[in-house]
Amino acid sequence: MTDRKTALVISAHAADFVWRCAGAIALHQEKGYDVTIVCLSFGERGESAKLWKQAGATLEGVKADRRKEAEAAAQALDAHDIRFLDAGDYPLALDEAKKFALVDIIRAVQPAFMLSHSLYDPYNTDHMYATNVAMECRMIAQAWGHNPGQKVLGAPQLYLFEPHQTEQMGWKPDVFLDITPVWEKKRAAIECMQGQEHLWTYYTNLAENRGNHFRRNSGGQSGGRPAKYAEGFQSIYPRTVDEL
Repeated sequence: MTDRKTALVISAHAADFVWRCAGAIALHQEKGYDVTIVCLSFGERGESAKLWKQAGATLEGVKADRRKEAEAAAQALDAHDIRFLDAGDYPLALDEAKKFALVDIIRAVQPAFMLSHSLYDPYNTDHMYATNVAMECRMIAQAWGHNPGQKVLGAPQLYLFEPHQTEQMGWKPDVFLDITPVWEKKRAAIECMQGQEHLWTYYTNLAENRGNHFRRNSGGQSGGRPAKYAEGFQSIYPRTVDEL
């Protein structure tokens, strides 16, 4: 381990981290963090319709294409550590061995903060399952009796990134992050996801809308910071502070 700060993203499918927190990844990489991205699945069954429409498509071929897209997106964000647990999707389900593998990653990374999905998603239960797994594995990583001798985890904040069709998910942001300085990197990562081109414009518009919310909440017309693009997050655990 080095003294560099770290962060961990737990993404249900191979493209989720791109739409929802690519700006946070790129921004923190620029700030000197090492961001590790864990894709629990490739999204090969349920989120690859465009790839399945190609003649001769196979499950392994779709997985390979999704891996290439995700690796290219991570590279566009200057993130150097992306891992794939290949747990399958629709439905996503991790057995005990894969959960313990994720615990090992969490302990090795020792993240200052973690990112994952909303707690509720009636349109895609893989997403809320991924966050339940993230919380469960965070808990296990804090347990002194799990693999004694490993460095236990402290108490990193878990931020929930914005879901699709936000109003249906019960997701309420309490943090807005200005990603204007790294927007071009996020857009480049978005364009790596050729299998879901229909989402490119949607998530560009969303970043612009959250930029508006950042400006309003950083001072509004009285001198708010002129953020053009932002991402929203909901924190799960209480934050400890010395001043407000």
